[in-house]
Amino acid sequence: MKEYIFELEMKVRDYECDLQGIVNNANYLHYMEHARHEFLTKMGGNFAELHKQGLDAVIRRIEIEYLHSLTSGDTFAVRINIKQEGVRLVFYQDIYRLPDNLLCTRGKATNVCVQDGKLTKGEAFKEIFSKYL
Repeated sequence: MKEYIFELEMKVRDYECDLQGIVNNANYLHYMEHARHEFLTKMGGNFAELHKQGLDAVIRRIEIEYLHSLTSGDTFAVRINIKQEGVRLVFYQDIYRLPDNLLCTRGKATNVCVQDGKLTKGEAFKEIFSKYL
């Protein structure tokens, strides 16, 4: 598996921090979700269009490990790799603070595809992400 196949840079906004001055834990999930959506767009997919066709990629499981905190104004990158495991598409997502490349968070988001309310074998994943699977 290649180390990373996609990267999205972002910047921490003040309102994403808690009273301790660090990014609230839930916001890391938002960062990862936004990166997955941007990656899908880069690959030519569109969540809204897929939904209109009755096809939805849904999160089955999320795992996250917090290693170092981001703070207001930090620039960071969400880096992604993917792997298909049976009917599941697994996104491996790491968040690095820039420019020092400090690994702050490791994440693993497991997705399944549902067509008209029924679990599929993940054919849509293979079609959209064939370049990397």
